[in-house]
Amino acid sequence: MTHNTELANAQKISFNDFKNEVLEDYKVARVSRECSLLGRREVLTGKAKFGIFGDGKEVPQLAMAKAFKNGDFRSGYYRDQTFMMAIGELTAQQFFAGLYAHTNIEADPMSAGRQMGGHFATHSLDENGQWKNLTAQKNSSSDISPTAGQMPRLLGLAQASKIYRHVAELNNHERFSIEGNEVAWGTIGNASTSEGLFFETINAAGVLQVPMVMSVWDDEYGISVHAKHQTTKESISEILKGFQRDEKGKGYEIFVVNGWDYVQLIDTYNKAANIARTEHVPVLIHVKELTQPQGHSTSGSHERYKSKDRLAWEGEFDCIAQMRQWILDFELQDENGVTLNIVESEEELIALEKAAKKEVSLAKRNAWAAFTGEIKNEALQAVDLLNRLAEKSKNGTFISKLSNDLNAINEPIRKDILVAARKALRFVKEEQFAEKSQLQTFIKNYLDLAYDKYSSNLLSETAQTPMQIEAVLPTYEEEEKLVDARIIMRDNFEALLAKHPEVLIFGEDAGYIGDVNQGLEGLQEKFGELRVSDTGIREATILGQGIGMAMRGLRPIAEIQYLDYLLYALQIMSDDLATLRYRTYGKQKAPLIVRTRGHRLEGIWHAGSPMGGIINNLRGMHVLVPRNMTQAAGFYNTLLEGDDPALVVECLNGYRLKEQLPSNLGEFKTPIGVVETIKEGSDITILSYGSTLRIVMDAAHELAQVGIDVEVVDAQSLLPFDIAHDTVKSLQKTNRLLVVDEDVPGGASAYLLQEVLETQNGYRFLDSKPATLTSKAHRPAYGTDGDYFSKPSAEDVFEKVYAIMHEANPTKFPSLY
Repeated sequence: MTHNTELANAQKISFNDFKNEVLEDYKVARVSRECSLLGRREVLTGKAKFGIFGDGKEVPQLAMAKAFKNGDFRSGYYRDQTFMMAIGELTAQQFFAGLYAHTNIEADPMSAGRQMGGHFATHSLDENGQWKNLTAQKNSSSDISPTAGQMPRLLGLAQASKIYRHVAELNNHERFSIEGNEVAWGTIGNASTSEGLFFETINAAGVLQVPMVMSVWDDEYGISVHAKHQTTKESISEILKGFQRDEKGKGYEIFVVNGWDYVQLIDTYNKAANIARTEHVPVLIHVKELTQPQGHSTSGSHERYKSKDRLAWEGEFDCIAQMRQWILDFELQDENGVTLNIVESEEELIALEKAAKKEVSLAKRNAWAAFTGEIKNEALQAVDLLNRLAEKSKNGTFISKLSNDLNAINEPIRKDILVAARKALRFVKEEQFAEKSQLQTFIKNYLDLAYDKYSSNLLSETAQTPMQIEAVLPTYEEEEKLVDARIIMRDNFEALLAKHPEVLIFGEDAGYIGDVNQGLEGLQEKFGELRVSDTGIREATILGQGIGMAMRGLRPIAEIQYLDYLLYALQIMSDDLATLRYRTYGKQKAPLIVRTRGHRLEGIWHAGSPMGGIINNLRGMHVLVPRNMTQAAGFYNTLLEGDDPALVVECLNGYRLKEQLPSNLGEFKTPIGVVETIKEGSDITILSYGSTLRIVMDAAHELAQVGIDVEVVDAQSLLPFDIAHDTVKSLQKTNRLLVVDEDVPGGASAYLLQEVLETQNGYRFLDSKPATLTSKAHRPAYGTDGDYFSKPSAEDVFEKVYAIMHEANPTKFPSLY
């Protein structure tokens, strides 16, 4: 029993404490397994919508939990319930509350019912949206469902420790790190290692040398597909051997361990933690020979695709079964020759197993009672109100049926309540009495309640929101100082880096050469390679670095070189960054700023302006489109005073244009969600943004020569757009509207048109049909002519406006064609 002796000695505790710890581990594993078993039944009986569980992975997760310390972060996937229970951040009742989608954050602290079960998180923020002391707690970044989507964020969580360890100005940030000793722990299923995000992250972590421990749970299948169809050589550790560090260079430490071997798992995880924590070397742990006793999820049975031999092997090598047998077989001789056992007989384990089953059963009942009880009380209020309404209404018979039908539902959901109430309102639309007003108030209040439960916290709703930061205008010296606009960006970034030690800027070509447009020229030399740094060509993990570091209190600015390249990272931005605050009910945040540049470049792969896709995929972020570098610099200054993530799209053809250099660099602020009228006029309003505004202004001057007075409005901010509804005020004056941008038809221009006509009720003031002018449906062909014939030109704007005015007054504006 050599392994047993090693384990007991390694604990450096009394045998009694050791025994209690082992039995507590076994109990946690059993509770977790019972949750999986009962959870599946709850889905199949219809009480829950879908289930995906962590059965078969319990024992390695116990080992991981033992090496996991306060301040550490997990970035995992949806089978880590045992780990969360082992670190004390998930109870059985909370597990079921999540399965039922209980919308109370106290009942389901993972997401307040917003995510399906199995998606775990801890709270980084207090009730006021302020950072908690993350070093005093064990942390889990909020899970997402897209396979391997947790990987890029993991990289940033690990890199934060490196930053905190080596950037001296951050020594006082003790809520976020203690000398960079924190490890970021990743978990993934073996099949999901086929995803590109996995390989991109593994490579980046090896280059950066960050404290990351990556666990691969390997049960030989991905859904129903065997590993031979997933991975070369059927082994992720085999094909990653080239990453193993050696005398030739830095890399990974790689361990391979069987997932049913409790002793070896604990030893392996302790070794991995020590290497990552002290040396800042990434570690891969390939946990093999795991099982998935209930198959992939509640959507199917694994008996359909596993052989009888495989199923028999899984029964024998189930990690809990193996741990159970190890406990029964354990013997150790003390110094007096007395044989020590963890249990005296199997009856002790049977009693523990029964207690675990009882505990989970009670937790399930309590979670269901809490979930349904809340809604039943709301239903009773609605039934009472409908009954009183029926007594007064001439259509009482119909209202009574709605009330009776609602009352007959044993376990109503909120939809049932609101459907009944809203339908009842139709029956009293021509009647007036107090009960009708009470019903109207009930519906309104119920929708307000629904907003909080299902729609709140898309963006910051705290005092730190950047939406409350007012404009601070640039100031200038008396003597005009015109410079290349890139100088404004460079000097403003320099001011921000000096003012905020937690600010980091990184991206392709961002460091040594100071970015391709010299907006960061000389800043790496001044602030060091950790604060202004180059990255590999890997957009998704550039975003991941930013997300993870932002979740740990840093203020990263992640640079994506060109707007088109943002598509590489759009999935991470959309599924992870933009949803983070929402899916945690405001308990986590990542105030990452994404910097890119676009518009008016030439060619298919560099001149796209996919703004329609961006603004519809990034709800939960601010999307800002400044027309020049002064406005852009002001946005960065604003964002760093707030706590929301944002995308800033700088004008690619604006860096060499001349702008006046402000004297209050780092201090002036461009407000978010505010439009600016850059030319007043009386005949038609043109709404545009970014580089296209220069074309619009050229056309506006030419239109003035033929008697058309154009008002030009700069949107500046697409998400949000014009919160003060100033655009409609322009329409009240001009009564005509043209929206111009270089996105494809139906893209951002359609969004802006809806905002002005529908949200701002601008249709009421129109004397002509509103119009849009966009690029062609294809991407621009290469060359200047490709640009001219693919995107709106000044001539296009002139002729579009002229045609609108011709329709209004053909005598004054005879047709051009």
